[in-house]
Amino acid sequence: MSTEQNTALVRHRSEGSHHRNMDALDYLLATTSVSLCRTGKAIIAWTILAFQRAGRRMNRSWVSRAKMSVARPVPVPGEALSENPVPAAAVGTAATQQRRAFVLSVVQPGLAGLMDGSISSLAPLFAAAFATRNSHTALLVGLATAIGAGISMAFSEGLSDDGKLSGRGSPWLRGAVCGLMTFVGAVGHTLPFLIPAFLTAALVVGGVVIAELLLIAWIRHRYMDTPLLAATFQVVVGGVMVFGAGILIGNS
Repeated sequence: MSTEQNTALVRHRSEGSHHRNMDALDYLLATTSVSLCRTGKAIIAWTILAFQRAGRRMNRSWVSRAKMSVARPVPVPGEALSENPVPAAAVGTAATQQRRAFVLSVVQPGLAGLMDGSISSLAPLFAAAFATRNSHTALLVGLATAIGAGISMAFSEGLSDDGKLSGRGSPWLRGAVCGLMTFVGAVGHTLPFLIPAFLTAALVVGGVVIAELLLIAWIRHRYMDTPLLAATFQVVVGGVMVFGAGILIGNS
């Protein structure tokens, strides 16, 4: 076999090996993308379920307190003690108080944290991503932003109000909820940068950001009585502004 034939054979084998490696990489990217999408859906579903369960739990607690606090009339001597059903007004008042307490102590700090994590972290994340066009660098910046913002928001919420004057509940609960939701909001659109291909990761991040903004709009509509269309418009406008600022800074 001549030298040219050997060279051609080696080149053919190397090209075949390269194609196999590319196929394996494409399969890995596709699998990772599907896994990240499923993880994002699971996080959103878990967040909604956690809010609903916390609301039911606090509702049962407040109704029980209302039943215990309603004074029973003193029976007339010689008259049998009759059952004293809880007035409907008392139960309605308890439900209103429960909803108010739940909104002030859980929904409001959680919503503030989710909005801060989902929106404000877009600027540093996309500035770093488009400045370097490197998924690993964007991942590190996103994780640092998520952890730092979560800790900062937890302390800010917990230390800014002890709940005694405002009636917003335990600062420990509000701080924990706010910090956790800040971290969840920021890390949700950071994890897709585990995908090595920058363009693919950026597209997945865009989908996750849209899901996060829709979740924020749904929470505002569900617990703050904000019209869904208005809530969606407000959140999307804020997200687009921060997203655009990050891209402009990254490409400058």
